[in-house]
Amino acid sequence: MSASAKSNNADGWGSGEAQAPGPHYLLVGRVLKPHGVRGEIRVEIVTAYPDRLIEHAFFYLSHPDTPDVAERYTVESARFHQRIVLLKLKECQDREAAETLRDMWVQIPTEEAAPLEEGEYYLFQLLGAQVETEAGECLGQIVEVLETGANDVYVVHGPLGEILLPAIEGVVLEFDTVAKRMVVRPLPGTLVDKEPLDET
Repeated sequence: MSASAKSNNADGWGSGEAQAPGPHYLLVGRVLKPHGVRGEIRVEIVTAYPDRLIEHAFFYLSHPDTPDVAERYTVESARFHQRIVLLKLKECQDREAAETLRDMWVQIPTEEAAPLEEGEYYLFQLLGAQVETEAGECLGQIVEVLETGANDVYVVHGPLGEILLPAIEGVVLEFDTVAKRMVVRPLPGTLVDKEPLDET
């Protein structure tokens, strides 16, 4: 099983099955600035499924430091323009109102997220997950996910220091999203010369 991630940049991945407790919303865009004088806004796309952005009837906008304190906005229109989305919200009728939304996060409820392929997870599910080998040795927690192009790499911090685990079949054996527990089989050499950290 491969285990790649789909980011919501809040953080940001999911299988479509029962999810572990996580954010109420998933980040899909960020307001850049007003567009024109009639309240339209330019939105940076930060979702792996941009085509779905123009299908939503509502978005939930929040400040980045309080993503769960969100206000619902009704979509009047949404259209792609180059690499952004031009979004018109019913509650935003002029440039002055649009200016107040600058830098805000554009979100959707977690339950409206696109079902992902088997072996794909949302970032909030991965971060903080406990990682152990198939023999039961604790390697620590996932603190970061690196996108390398070929596959994601999980950065694990724990008793042996920092360990890098590629999210590929044969390395990730099992991931329980509810318990946030991942079982892995590190590639040969990954744990060589790794000694428990001295915490004294």
